Amino acid sequence: MRTFRQITSLAASILLLSAPVPGLGQSQLPTLGDRISGIYSLEEEYQMGRNFLRSVRRSAPTISDPLLNDYLVNFTHNLAVHSDLQDYRLAFVIIDSPALNAFAAPGGIIGVNGGLFLNAHTEGEFASVIAHELAHVSQRHFARSVEDAQRRRIPELATLLASVVLMGAGSSAGPAAVMAAQGRAIENQLRFSRQNEAEADRLGLRTLYSAGYDPDDMASLFERLVAMSRFSSRPPEFLLSHPVTESRVSDARSRANQYPERLPPPDLEYQLMRARVEVHYEPNKANAIKDFSQRLQDNVDSSNTDGLRYGLAMAYQEDDQFDRALELIEQLLAKEPNRITYVASKAEILVDSGAPQEALPFIDHHLRINPANHPLTMARASALIGIRDYAAAVRVLEAHVQRRPDDYNLWYMIAETQGQAGDISKVHQARAEYFILVGDFRSAREQLSYALRIENDREENIPLISRLRQRITDVEVLQREQQS
Repeated sequence: MRTFRQITSLAASILLLSAPVPGLGQSQLPTLGDRISGIYSLEEEYQMGRNFLRSVRRSAPTISDPLLNDYLVNFTHNLAVHSDLQDYRLAFVIIDSPALNAFAAPGGIIGVNGGLFLNAHTEGEFASVIAHELAHVSQRHFARSVEDAQRRRIPELATLLASVVLMGAGSSAGPAAVMAAQGRAIENQLRFSRQNEAEADRLGLRTLYSAGYDPDDMASLFERLVAMSRFSSRPPEFLLSHPVTESRVSDARSRANQYPERLPPPDLEYQLMRARVEVHYEPNKANAIKDFSQRLQDNVDSSNTDGLRYGLAMAYQEDDQFDRALELIEQLLAKEPNRITYVASKAEILVDSGAPQEALPFIDHHLRINPANHPLTMARASALIGIRDYAAAVRVLEAHVQRRPDDYNLWYMIAETQGQAGDISKVHQARAEYFILVGDFRSAREQLSYALRIENDREENIPLISRLRQRITDVEVLQREQQS
């Protein structure tokens, strides 16, 4: 149960952003003030962004799929080197929602809904959205919006804050109040929004082309979004925070025409990720099997045969038809034996089918080729858990978390596995790290206190006791900062 202070803290973080609010269905329009000012330093924006990320993790369902998350991280970093971004300390989150949306927050936070994979048909279209969000970060639109807010949005902010508190507290009046407050603010915000979005479009298009993609992909996605909104009582969530008009589409197409033509790069890996998301959001897996089978049959130009075959394999896996899933994955591996997505997927199928012992030597072989790879490491831990070698699984996970200390899903898995292994002190320690990363500092402090009590009773591990006490102090500092 969240306290009033936690709700208002979350609301304030959300309202100050130029991005949509994940998980709350709000439609805040971004604003644009004067030139980038010194209101907030880059380091202050970084800390704000991490606080916001904790709030998102705490308040919105997320997708923990290692393959999807690894794809988003690697893809965005590769795209970022072609952008104007100066600070590459990026952090990512995938919201578990089929609605089309993406957002950027200060300090390099990039978030996407699962629905972005569903609606961006090519990697180029996906890249156009990510490049746009990177432009919001690189141009520090957050600092600009705060500068503008100080001049004219105090009454609006108070109204919106009260509305979000109502919604966070579970009041049925909350969403209506939010929309009413936003309606009163939209007219003032619109001019800033258009400037903000136009700049992000322009810089995003440049990033898109520099990274090797067809600049027409941005306009193509915009045109599809406009068409979607015509036949819907409620436009896609992305359009509520990134308004797309006919003139904006025309401008994107006109700018794209200024670049030389180029063929788009291969996007098989994106199509594999898109297939995973499609299966994830299909509640009836038999329908997913039927759909991918039909699309394979209709794929006369063989443009995405491997992506469709992979999607069919994932649908069979989710429908517990493991033999058929494995047969299709083996066909794909015969063509590309070292593609990590195929390797990790085969391991998943073997573990899910009750054959984790077969998965281990296969994963180990590929980990020697790709040391510390995230999806493969997680697959190895899952296989070890499958054979009930919890101690070995813990060793794998604890070594991996040293490389990924901010991965809250990984800390959650460590806590669960330590419980199976029977080390209750480490269960509490891992849970504490998880709660820190989702911003629940009270629970984190409780977990550390439980661990400290266990270790004090042992009276044999002075360094660990000292570390636990220091960690409790660290959490108390974070809690005070959150409350202030």
